[in-house]
Amino acid sequence: MNELATDIALMLRHSELRPVYRIGVHRYRRDRGFFEDLKTIDGRENLAQAVMMRLLTPVGELASLGHPEYGSRLHELIGRENTQTTRNLIKLYILESLSLEPRIAEIAAVNVSPGVAPRTRVDVELQIVSSTDAQPFTVGPFSLELGS
Repeated sequence: MNELATDIALMLRHSELRPVYRIGVHRYRRDRGFFEDLKTIDGRENLAQAVMMRLLTPVGELASLGHPEYGSRLHELIGRENTQTTRNLIKLYILESLSLEPRIAEIAAVNVSPGVAPRTRVDVELQIVSSTDAQPFTVGPFSLELGS
């Protein structure tokens, strides 16, 4: 498999309206204690992380950095009821956002379903084909919380 990119691994610490991330680290034991080294990811794992970052960033948030179209409109759905119409909007906003990701050749499937509990949760799973690998891979499942 060709490498898509290499980046620093980010791990979600908690999510509210704005997610907070920490940098992934490997901890190694040495004779004198521990030291930390940045963890990197590449290939499909890197693309999956890039997809999540794009979806969690409100569109326009990076405009001052020269990326006015980066992000998604998913944040606009916070507070809406978990209906079929809302789930269709989630799917539309995901497709709209990921169509701008140059490393994605095709979005084979976007499955959006109501979560089991709480009723405000929506579960999402994506099937993506990268621009360098014809084999689709899964991103998710992950959950979106519509209400409080």
